[in-house]
Amino acid sequence: MRDLPLTEPARFPEARPSLGAPDLLRAGAVGLVVMLAALPVLSVGPGGLAVAVLAYGAGFARMAQVMRRTYPHDRVGACNLVTLSRAALVAALLGAVAGGQSAGWAVAIVAGIGLALDGIDGWLARRAGLVSDFGARFDLEVDAALALVLALHVLSGTAVGAEVLVLGSLRYVFVAAGWVAPWLRGDLPFSQRRRVICVVQIAALILLVTPLAGDDLAIWTARLASAALVWSFAVDVAHLWRVRA
Repeated sequence: MRDLPLTEPARFPEARPSLGAPDLLRAGAVGLVVMLAALPVLSVGPGGLAVAVLAYGAGFARMAQVMRRTYPHDRVGACNLVTLSRAALVAALLGAVAGGQSAGWAVAIVAGIGLALDGIDGWLARRAGLVSDFGARFDLEVDAALALVLALHVLSGTAVGAEVLVLGSLRYVFVAAGWVAPWLRGDLPFSQRRRVICVVQIAALILLVTPLAGDDLAIWTARLASAALVWSFAVDVAHLWRVRA
């Protein structure tokens, strides 16, 4: 996940809208194709398809709204298309778990593709001169959503208990806490530790949806990854407490 404030849905400077509806609709069509391509791999039925389409549609509508208001460039760029494609894979995974197709190799493959694409969007943005706070925040939100959906797969399809929800929901708990304690909304400095823990978090969840780990190993993997994530958030909370106004 990117090193941005993790508590507010959007803290972007206002930018003059520069993207037209056709540009955004073309981008949305790319993501839709990616999602529809992933659904057969996940064996998603009609019910799951409806959930996936609704999730993708809602996510894309929100992305387009924020992008038109805050994105400072005049083209979507391959960087944001990659991130949108990752969001489409998350929507497909949500459709799968909603339709009863939880865990398994297909889930691991689709999620693995989503993880592999993470980081490519940032490289593409730098290469094309399209770096933006919007793009970094978009990537962060997709990371968080992927973790949550994978945690639901683990919970519904493996022997791991509800403790796995720590891996999927802790960031959202932190966000909610920021509305109660405003000092938690402060800026966080760059941290390689935070990036490594994010990769560990997603990789652990992908491992947990496969049959590779037996029940005992899966449970301990979830607990250890959760402990690492809690520690990482605790470090950030301690920093924000020290620098609070």
